[in-house]
Amino acid sequence: MLRIHFSDTDLARTRIAAAPDPLWEVAASLHRLQSRRGRWAYAGWYRMARQQTRERGLGRVLRSVFLPLYPRAAYFPDFLTPADAVGDLDAGLESILATPPRRVLKEVTILDRTVGAPAWAGQLARLEARKEFVGMLRAYHDAVIAPYEEQAQARIEAERAARARGLLDGGVEGMLSGLGPMLRWRPPVLEVVYPKQVEDRDLYLNGRGLTLVPSYFNWGEPVTFADPDMPPVLWYSLLHEPGPPDAPHGVDAPEKSLITLLGRARAVALRAASTGATTGEIARAAGVSASSASRHATVLRAAGLITTTRNGPSVLHTLTPAGASLLRAVSRME
Repeated sequence: MLRIHFSDTDLARTRIAAAPDPLWEVAASLHRLQSRRGRWAYAGWYRMARQQTRERGLGRVLRSVFLPLYPRAAYFPDFLTPADAVGDLDAGLESILATPPRRVLKEVTILDRTVGAPAWAGQLARLEARKEFVGMLRAYHDAVIAPYEEQAQARIEAERAARARGLLDGGVEGMLSGLGPMLRWRPPVLEVVYPKQVEDRDLYLNGRGLTLVPSYFNWGEPVTFADPDMPPVLWYSLLHEPGPPDAPHGVDAPEKSLITLLGRARAVALRAASTGATTGEIARAAGVSASSASRHATVLRAAGLITTTRNGPSVLHTLTPAGASLLRAVSRME
């Protein structure tokens, strides 16, 4: 169990990231390759990742560099996921390059003591070795993370819309109360289910606030930095629903799926989703029954124009980038 202790100042400084953290997604994706947990939710990505790493000659790097350095275990080095990398791969890679050698050696030693570090890991204290490593990270990101950036961004925007409703209804505490089954708000403490191999710990924010980062590839328990002196960041899983949520939206969608969107009810549903709407709200806006609204949402989702996430007892529909582009195009025509 991780207990995060808030003050009033911390509540005022808590926020949800607006974009994925690319270096955390790299780490989480490597954990997906090491576990069958949640494999059903990433089946399409898993096949693509294996193909891309093979075709781009990254197989050796994956086996001998990444998997030993990012074990799915109690610890991997904090410097691999810098706090300023949210939404900015280049900034994150620059932070890795700027990591002081003493810190690199300290964290590699912790890795070795905890689960065992590869023999070469200490070489990362040298700038030239880190430059080579950063090049490998960029190649891996481009091959297996970048193709899913649009889907990850759509899921994060849906998550932010859902949490914004909690914020409007109950302030920051209302937002924290809706973060999912692995996070429980017991004022003034956020209790977080943590990996079983990690001892219980307390994190005191001390006025620094908390950055919550929804993660597409994280599956299971949320994670924060091992070093309590690092900027407070909590990466937590976007809860994947059964089915193929990682399949690229609309890549092979038949043209007739888009034609059905010209109906009035679905057009209203699409516009309602632009600000986030429950099925009941879509029904009221379109003047149809809840079951009809649900069917319209299903068609929009199948066409890759909206995404749906659970928000307490209801579901919240929001636009995907494709849906937003369609509405922008329509607006320009009006």
